Amino acid sequence: MNDEEDFHLLFNGYVRPHMEYCVQVWSPYLKNDIECLEKVQRRATKLVKGLKNKSYPQRLTLLYTTSLAKRRTRGDLIQVFHILNGIDGVEKEHFSNWMMVAATV
Repeated sequence: MNDEEDFHLLFNGYVRPHMEYCVQVWSPYLKNDIECLEKVQRRATKLVKGLKNKSYPQRLTLLYTTSLAKRRTRGDLIQVFHILNGIDGVEKEHFSNWMMVAATV
């Protein structure tokens, strides 16, 4: 890849949608699964000309993007907001019961 614009077009258009599809439902919680997903973005950012020898956090900063873990957290927060405000059609009682069960695990 030649520059950041190519990276954004290709990665955001073709790769990330597959990695983030319904992520709030299947969200990985095992460290190995999280690292496996992050590895895809880590490797893709190395393909941008001039960024290969920089650290992963530096590459993310230079490309104006965030880690997939941070994007999943953001998505989770948006999902909770939608549930609590009745946007999703999920009854708050079901959500709060699920949260009680999740907290005991």
